[in-house]
Amino acid sequence: MTQTTRSRSRAARLALLIAVPALALTTACGGAESSDEGVASVGDAPATGQSKDGGGASQGKSAFYDAQMKYVQCMRKNVEKDFPDPKLSGYLDWTKIDDLAGKPGNEALSKGGKDGVCTGEMNNAAKLEPRRDTQKEYESMLAHAKCMRANGVPKFTNPTLQDGNVIPGGDANPTSPGISSDSPAYKQARQACKDKLLDGLDGMQ
Repeated sequence: MTQTTRSRSRAARLALLIAVPALALTTACGGAESSDEGVASVGDAPATGQSKDGGGASQGKSAFYDAQMKYVQCMRKNVEKDFPDPKLSGYLDWTKIDDLAGKPGNEALSKGGKDGVCTGEMNNAAKLEPRRDTQKEYESMLAHAKCMRANGVPKFTNPTLQDGNVIPGGDANPTSPGISSDSPAYKQARQACKDKLLDGLDGMQ
C-alpha cells in the first residue's frame, strides 16, 4: 500500500470516529489535551464491557460480533470478496484491511465501500460496540504515540481528549502526510509498539 493510500485510509477512519457519535469514545465529561509531561484525564467513564445499547458484557459482545459479520458479508458481496472476518472480540482486523485497501479499486474499503454501499451495516455494528473506559483508551493511544516517537518516528503526535472524545494521534496532517508510513523505520516502530494499543484501537492511529 502506498503512503497516500494508508494516510487516506486512516483519515477516513478518523473522520468516521468524529462524524458518527456511536463510534466516538465518549463520556459525559469535558475534554483536555495532553503532553509528554502528563496524562490528561476524564471523569466517570462508562463501565468496561457495557454495550452501547445498554446490554451486559457478554450480550453486547455477541451482538457486536454478529453485527460486524453482517458488515463483513456486505463488503464481501459488494466490494471485496476477501474482506477479512472480524476478530473474536468483534473488532475489525485493520492490518488485513489496510493490505486489501492497496489493491486497485479498493480505495473506499475503509469507509463502507464505494457510495457507502455497506455504511448502514457499518453504523449498526458501531452502535453495538462494547463501551470501555475512555481514560484507558486514551492512555493506550498516548503510550503508543510515545513509543512510536521513541522508536524513530519523531513527528508522531499524541492523542487528545476533546469534549469527552478521544481524538487519535499520528500524522499531524493525514491528507498531506508528514510521516512516511512505507519507510522501514515506520514499519519497525509499528511492530515494536503494536502491543501498546488496546484491541479495537489498531488502525485508529
